[in-house]
Amino acid sequence: MSPEIAAVVFGLGSALVWGGGDFCGGMAARRAPVMRVLPLSQGVGLVLLVLLALLLREPWPTLQALGWGMAAGLTGVVGIGALYAALAQGQAGVVAPVSAVLAATTPVLVAMFTEGAPTTWQMSGFGVALVGIALVSQAGSGGGSLRELGLALLAGVGFGFFFVCIHQASASTVFWPLAMARVTALGLIFGVLIARPGGLGEALPGLLPFALLSGAMDVAGNVLFALAGQAGRLDIAAVLSSLYPASTVLLAWLVLGERLSFMQMIGVLTVLLAIGLIAA
Repeated sequence: MSPEIAAVVFGLGSALVWGGGDFCGGMAARRAPVMRVLPLSQGVGLVLLVLLALLLREPWPTLQALGWGMAAGLTGVVGIGALYAALAQGQAGVVAPVSAVLAATTPVLVAMFTEGAPTTWQMSGFGVALVGIALVSQAGSGGGSLRELGLALLAGVGFGFFFVCIHQASASTVFWPLAMARVTALGLIFGVLIARPGGLGEALPGLLPFALLSGAMDVAGNVLFALAGQAGRLDIAAVLSSLYPASTVLLAWLVLGERLSFMQMIGVLTVLLAIGLIAA
């Protein structure tokens, strides 16, 4: 398998599992405050990453890679916290795609300056993908509130810079920089919890399975994105990974009964066309 095809496969794989993880995180955030969900999901991610690094005997990364991992942890936890809060309040079919537009745009702009312009087909695919994501974000029954939209935009900015940082961190190693990102995220989360009364509070029934599953799928998505970035360009990996709303919306339709509008269905078809253009 050529590096270009590998980048496409890994990028699509990350979108698939990230979308499922976001859905589980949103379900957990409906059962408890976001600051009670994040420690669980980030904690299980840290344990899995350390175990993978030890089992595969990955070498210790450079200080520069660890620094980029720390930056990824800060931006990533802001993004995922905002996304979970938005998913807990509004429709997944609106929140996830809106965040994905900004998450895809930021790395594309960075890659144009650091890696040069992509091919004409790929540029066309990027544009079609953004149109498809925007179409998928059309709510089937009413729009979202300003707070919901603001959280989705904040999540997109956080994810976009997370893509850039983790791409830099995983140039030669994968698991240790991602583990450093989790350590940094957990430090920020517990710092906030210490500063506010009530702490974690009592565990709520049904919270743990969704939070743990969200953390495991988030790790899988991160690893696949890092591998996609190693195999190909940052913008290709980021745009394909940002197609995660498709699986989030599909799960919301199957599990929660959220209806897809005609425009959303057109958006899904547009996203499939974009994948073909980018792979070309």
